[in-house]
Amino acid sequence: MTPPLAITMGDACGIGPEIIASLWRREAPRDALVVGDVAVLRRAVAATGGGLAVAALDDPDELPRVPPRCLPVWQPEGLPADLAAAPLGRVDARAGAAAAWCIEAAVALTLAGRARGLVTAPIHKEALHAAGSPYPGHTEMLQALAGGVPVRMMLANEELRTVLVTIHCSLREAIARVTREAVLETLRITGAALRRMGLPAPRIAVAGLNPHAGEGGLFGDEEIRHIAPAVAAARAEGWDASGPFAPDTVFMRARRGEFDVVVAMTHDHGLIPVKYLGVEQGVNVTLGLPFVRTSPDHGTAFDIAGKGLADPASLGAALAMARRLAAPA
Repeated sequence: MTPPLAITMGDACGIGPEIIASLWRREAPRDALVVGDVAVLRRAVAATGGGLAVAALDDPDELPRVPPRCLPVWQPEGLPADLAAAPLGRVDARAGAAAAWCIEAAVALTLAGRARGLVTAPIHKEALHAAGSPYPGHTEMLQALAGGVPVRMMLANEELRTVLVTIHCSLREAIARVTREAVLETLRITGAALRRMGLPAPRIAVAGLNPHAGEGGLFGDEEIRHIAPAVAAARAEGWDASGPFAPDTVFMRARRGEFDVVVAMTHDHGLIPVKYLGVEQGVNVTLGLPFVRTSPDHGTAFDIAGKGLADPASLGAALAMARRLAAPA
């Protein structure tokens, strides 16, 4: 049997377990299992209307024996014993520790060939920090678990793809991290990933950092000193890269079909345009890992946790994207 996709439950106090339960009730996927706490997933099933059995797996390889329309959950050893008692909608160190442990267990399954890819439900960065995790988010944790390989974040929907040069850091620090080497590495990672996704010659637009892409140095010179030289180097290597373009217009051009992807310098530059188009179909893909990883493009939504209101559409899109990326070439 083809190995399943592994879905991590995310923060137990957020909407991750609920969107998983709702997705199973809606789609009943047979090619995926959940890595998480059985009691937490049962609580999520109850919060979203019940009527769905949770099958506790002693081993991930038991998935083929799970009856149809059951939610299969493999609970790795070492999760906090009282995790289901953690209050919904609040930062809790137990939830942060469990989220990190489930990610580690799912990555181990994937690297061992027992899962063919990873889909991660939302985690809460404050809860991770409270649990003593040194990582600011999924991307950095997965990078470390994969041996420190260079990675980049891509957010994509049916209308737009963006890849980030810098991710989770202050804006001041992000500007300092925009170097020729960082931009060129991003272009290489982006081009190689899109080729694997079926685009043999991806058209890569590069957004500037400053207003009007610096206006020839009038509003900042990062484009002149770092970004334009990186684009030129990428073109010399054979990549169809162009720019830097004004950040306030390049995303519209890509959405209209002029480019296949936009490389943006900072987190909000790149993510706001995609999220504005709707979080329901947005998918986060980590490029550069030795395995497939996708996730929804929203967070833990503590304000509605436990109310059964969370929409599983973005998780469903992430699962569908993982299927496509993990399919044999």
